[in-house]
Amino acid sequence: MAAPTLMQCLLAISLLSCAAHAQLSTTFYASSCPNLQSIVRSAMTQAVNNEPRMGASLLRLFFHDCFVQGCDGSILLDAGGEKSAGPNANSVRGFEVIDTIKKNVEAACPGVVSCADILALAARDGTNLLGGPSWNVPLGRRDSTTASASLANQNLPPPTASLGTLISLFGRQGLSARDMTALSGAHTIGQARCTTFRARIYGGDTDIDASFAALRQGTCPRSGGDGNLAPIDVQTPARFDNAYYQNLLQQKGLFHSDQELFNGGSQDALVRQYSSSPSQFSSDFVAAMIKMGNIGAGNAGEIRRNCRVVNS
Repeated sequence: MAAPTLMQCLLAISLLSCAAHAQLSTTFYASSCPNLQSIVRSAMTQAVNNEPRMGASLLRLFFHDCFVQGCDGSILLDAGGEKSAGPNANSVRGFEVIDTIKKNVEAACPGVVSCADILALAARDGTNLLGGPSWNVPLGRRDSTTASASLANQNLPPPTASLGTLISLFGRQGLSARDMTALSGAHTIGQARCTTFRARIYGGDTDIDASFAALRQGTCPRSGGDGNLAPIDVQTPARFDNAYYQNLLQQKGLFHSDQELFNGGSQDALVRQYSSSPSQFSSDFVAAMIKMGNIGAGNAGEIRRNCRVVNS
């Protein structure tokens, strides 16, 4: 057999490069699973109607997936320890909703749609069903065959993070400080466990409104009650809007990391802008979600039949 020519070698390298940097497409399943969007929307509507918090939970689940190995559904795997890593233990939720959606999708078009793409669509629909924007989700992700507890511990920002740490951790994922501030607006929905904000409301921070701290102390004691829940947004906890930023102006950010966005630093002006312009926040949030959703695009993987386990 003749040795390959230089041109053939270069062509092979080029093809491999293209495969490794595959682009996502909003029409990826247009022919292979044309009812995908309506299947996901129907299940998400039922889930959010049953429990409004679920919209926030699935948005967070997508974020926690993308920051570990890219948006590859690794957080959905029972094995590998990612689900029980520090930032995820006893906090990430919504797996049963993804299971239900996956079952419905498999019934319509078996072996076609990745769990990673289902999670991306569910995050979008959860946001929209709670009053937030909608957008065309680029699709075509593959499901990872591995999960990583260590990367979850390294990459996911803790509620105690400083502004510098937040900018650094988001930057590690190719996201700008503006992207970070817009994506933080996801905290306009959802609930937080007492253990994540206890230190802030009991004197750990000085940049906190006293009446707000007292309000949160009512359900979060100095000791015990670690799992007691409080809304992250004190104004409209179950509606996706720009109230989160208005809260920051009044020193009513629930997490230390929230208030860091408005504490005399580089993001103050943007927080003010978002607090007074819902349309600007919405536009930047959508752009940042699409950008975040592209992390890991082109990763090798599979289409899992069951989102919790790799194919055998």
